[in-house]
Amino acid sequence: MSWTEQRVFFIDFEGSRGSGVVEYGVAAVLGGRVESSLTRLCAPTGRVREEDRGVHGLSEEELSECEPFSDDWEVFADMRERGPLAAHFAGTENALLSGTWPYPRSSPDFARPGGRVVDWGPWIDTGRLYGQLYPGLKSSGLEWLVAACGLQAELDVLAAQHCPKGRRRYHAALYDALAGALLLASLSRVPQLAALSTLQLIALSTLDPRKRESIVQGDLF
Repeated sequence: MSWTEQRVFFIDFEGSRGSGVVEYGVAAVLGGRVESSLTRLCAPTGRVREEDRGVHGLSEEELSECEPFSDDWEVFADMRERGPLAAHFAGTENALLSGTWPYPRSSPDFARPGGRVVDWGPWIDTGRLYGQLYPGLKSSGLEWLVAACGLQAELDVLAAQHCPKGRRRYHAALYDALAGALLLASLSRVPQLAALSTLQLIALSTLDPRKRESIVQGDLF
């Protein structure tokens, strides 16, 4: 089965280990397109540093009336049960997610069809995917890749449909989630890549050859 037939939840968090998640954005990808989204601001669990505010533009004052990220356990546990999670360089998202809830409920292991696992991963990682599929790229930064792939105009249309006013820019959680989701969805426009399975996409998302081999045996293509 092609990965395009499996719903994938592309996630982006704004925040840090110190402040916790102060904003999240989720874009669901199915059939090579963004089908839905979810976002909200969250009360910090610690101090929001000025340098972090300079990046995401959110202050402790404007977040103080929000509910904490930890209130959304059911949202994220349900997503993990319905499809693999994805991010652009997923280490940060995985750390912030597991720092709030160490484990999800027992969920399908999309790297091993039929298996189950109590883990937020394995992740689909567009930062790693693009680096592996297009090794000649001079950058794997999110904004640079969107521009290089000619997706900026499409992203701006999606942002106008999905993102709150004032959060239609890079380093706003849903905007970045939509940007990554578009990078993922654009792979479906290449027939060879659209034919990959979810398992193969996950395998390509790791740089560790031993881990990759443990996920899938033989040639990927």
